[in-house]
Amino acid sequence: METKIKLGISSCLLGEKVRYDGGHRWDRFITETMGKYIEFVPVCPEVGCGLCIPREPLRLVGNPDTPRLMTEKTKKDYTQRMKLWAHKRVAELKKEKICGFIFKSNSPCCGIQQVKVYNRHDVPVEQGVGIFAKIVMEHLSLIPVEDNDMLHVQEILDNFIKRVFSLRDE
Repeated sequence: METKIKLGISSCLLGEKVRYDGGHRWDRFITETMGKYIEFVPVCPEVGCGLCIPREPLRLVGNPDTPRLMTEKTKKDYTQRMKLWAHKRVAELKKEKICGFIFKSNSPCCGIQQVKVYNRHDVPVEQGVGIFAKIVMEHLSLIPVEDNDMLHVQEILDNFIKRVFSLRDE
């Protein structure tokens, strides 16, 4: 029997209660359909870098190309802490030989597109990329990545699966 393909995944999508409010974003399609063929390597950047559950919500602030990861109300900056942890975790993921990553959409840590970046007046001004997701995409640039919402579009799902299997077969 063949070994299952390994994919990194945002932990909340597996039903783990790791979100800022103690909740999850369980995606049944991912766990019940894709899970038959995939071994998931769960990652929650916020918990991984030592933040508690529950916690104050985070957001991206400043320049969309180099945003800061800050708490919404108290404005505590976790950018450096997240980046240091993310680089260590990416090195571990390389050793795990994952063939792709499914990120939680719109997350300031895991979103791969259209993440709100707030200006100094607390108004979202442009779209950004989550801090952890950006580091994963920079250092594991050959693996396919997608956000959970886009996997519900058949053409995007098909393309993602083809790229994952192609990488596995190399």
